Amino acid sequence: MNFLDGSLFPENQDKLVITAAPYGPEWIPSDFPEDIPVTMAEQVQKAVDCWNAGATVLHLHVRELDGSGSKRLSKFNELIAGVRKAVPEMIIQVGGSISFAPEGEGADAKWLSDDTRHMLAELDPKPDQVTVTVNTTQMNVLEHMEAADVAGTSLAEPQNRAAYREMVVPSGPGFIEEHVKRLSARGIQSAFQFYNINSYETVERLMRRGVYKGPLVMNWVAISGGMDAPNVYNLSNFLRAIPDGAVLTVESSMRNVLPINMIGMALGLHVRCGIEDNLWNQARTAKMGTVQQIEQLVRIAREFGREVATGKEAREICKIGVFYDSVEETLAANGFAPNPKGRQQGYLRQVA
Repeated sequence: MNFLDGSLFPENQDKLVITAAPYGPEWIPSDFPEDIPVTMAEQVQKAVDCWNAGATVLHLHVRELDGSGSKRLSKFNELIAGVRKAVPEMIIQVGGSISFAPEGEGADAKWLSDDTRHMLAELDPKPDQVTVTVNTTQMNVLEHMEAADVAGTSLAEPQNRAAYREMVVPSGPGFIEEHVKRLSARGIQSAFQFYNINSYETVERLMRRGVYKGPLVMNWVAISGGMDAPNVYNLSNFLRAIPDGAVLTVESSMRNVLPINMIGMALGLHVRCGIEDNLWNQARTAKMGTVQQIEQLVRIAREFGREVATGKEAREICKIGVFYDSVEETLAANGFAPNPKGRQQGYLRQVA
């Protein structure tokens, strides 16, 4: 991205899009019973509360009545339908990490099969976005956490800690290409989860080959453990690589969430918060629910002079429902240089 004179002035930035991640599938309800919704009515109401606080994107996971993360697509359909009815303008972003909760004592924390994840393209009602992980990598969500971050929670239990510490994101080339094709065919936007520059570059190549012909809407996931560490050097390096037409949300975990979000807000980027990412206030003197986290970001955004986007504005900023007809149009719309004429676009090129 180019940061020209005046780029830090709010009048030259998009309005702020806040993503709420209120369902926290890595936790069990007893970890934060005041804020983890369990019944379907509670899960819908949580979306409403996040919307009323200022969030316009809902990162959606689903729970069963026993509090476990749901693997049933029928439950996803039910929650999506409930949120659509309650807050129709909210952007619904289904978390593609279905479902990484360990089944029982000593079990691995793993994601479901490629076939199951592909079925997220068949959800009905369809979501606006599904998150797409890019490139198989370690996902040790605990690496930069401190012991006090998980003290008294299920993640402090040795078997759960071991399971999440050893978790791997399965996302090879075959899965990625098939997944974005299926999502695009249904008119669902791929919300890319980038862990570093190489995962971003993989998607750039997909666009240059014609596999993905849509807006570059993404999260920079700074949670360490296989992803970028949450520091300004990694973020600046990432920003230098991505084109001006991209839509970027910053994401981190625990007490890194707020400072990374503040940096993102100052730079004109977008933000994400919620108990899926962080349970604490900055002093770690009390737990902080998702709605409180959203309200905090709204207050800070006002100090920066950035208005918070409405639902309609967030849809326009995120280019929901937008797809392109050609490789050339895709590259131009996203701010990439055109493909060089007469050159191979990657080894063993396959044009979609």
